[in-house]
Amino acid sequence: MLKRSTNFQIRAVTTPADREMFLDVPARVYADDPNWVPPLRSDLAKEFAPSNPFFKYGKLQQFIALDSYETNAPAVGRIVAAVNQRLIEREGQNVGIFGYFECVKDFEVAQALLEKACQWLREQGMTLARGPIDLSTHNRCLFLVDGFDSSPMVMMPYNPPYYPEIMEQDGWHKANDAYAYDFPLDKLLPAKFEKAYQIACKSGITFRPIKTKGEAFEQDAQNIYHLFNRTFANNWSSTPRSEAEFMEEARSLQSLIDPDVFPIAECNGEMVGFFMGLPDYNIPLKHVGGKLNWLGTLKFLWYRRQIDKGRVIVICSLPEYRRKMVPLALIYLGMQGGMQKGKPYKRAELGHVFEDNLPSRRLIEAAGGKIHKTYRVYEKAL
Repeated sequence: MLKRSTNFQIRAVTTPADREMFLDVPARVYADDPNWVPPLRSDLAKEFAPSNPFFKYGKLQQFIALDSYETNAPAVGRIVAAVNQRLIEREGQNVGIFGYFECVKDFEVAQALLEKACQWLREQGMTLARGPIDLSTHNRCLFLVDGFDSSPMVMMPYNPPYYPEIMEQDGWHKANDAYAYDFPLDKLLPAKFEKAYQIACKSGITFRPIKTKGEAFEQDAQNIYHLFNRTFANNWSSTPRSEAEFMEEARSLQSLIDPDVFPIAECNGEMVGFFMGLPDYNIPLKHVGGKLNWLGTLKFLWYRRQIDKGRVIVICSLPEYRRKMVPLALIYLGMQGGMQKGKPYKRAELGHVFEDNLPSRRLIEAAGGKIHKTYRVYEKAL
């Protein structure tokens, strides 16, 4: 790990200028990384605005690392320490989280940022630190630890290869690993998936694409919210989102949805499962420089035509409908939708899936998925 030849400082983000420097850090860290996809600055800035529903049940502090004590010194690192009261209540322990971590290749700066976050968490009464988690696992979480040879797919994390080294050198240990599965779309699914679809249909299950317009979309999104919370209530390190939080994200994705890779399962008119696939919009986002101004929007629309991959984000089914083969039927329909004539998708990525989620992993691997990226969340006693 590189050492510094000059002094640096860590300070809390308190001014508009500090907030801009906080947002500037990734561009410095990834300046020479061809796989990096710049996040949209406006989206990140909104996450720290007082209107973010997170502040109804949590609190946070942003920190930046500056290259020196000189005026106008550039920011070379950043971190956020946060307390999510819902997570504490669910786990029954004072666990704090860190996220939004970015840092140049310098262990001393990284260590100082991590210690500053831990110090703030101790002051809030926390006894355990966990991360990276950007306020909630529903936002962004995990460090990539294996599979740095390609760009991340839409809504997936990415970081330099030295981040895991920093964490281990600073005494953090693995809390949980997660995987992303590669799924080529040049061969058919095993026959049992089509058979599962036929069994589900004979059992009274009906399937349709998600509705993407007006009140019909709003209703589908609300039903997905309630179904998601019922199905994934016990996910590791996860807490329920408010409906307002979920609907805001759903509306931000509304125009990006491909209904052919987003089938919904219903029984007697009630939603009982869904398969959420999205085109890999990181392909055009890579070219807009983090800003969807008029030029960025033109670039996005132009490069959108190059999308040839998709990401499967969620395969969801109520437990009582798994015997009716709903999960396998949804995989069959989602993959068939992506492989049909005229679709651009050459491969899909399924994930992330935590390593201890064995039912989902077995299902994905039975469908032909192969692990191609590994991610990690770390913990440290305070």
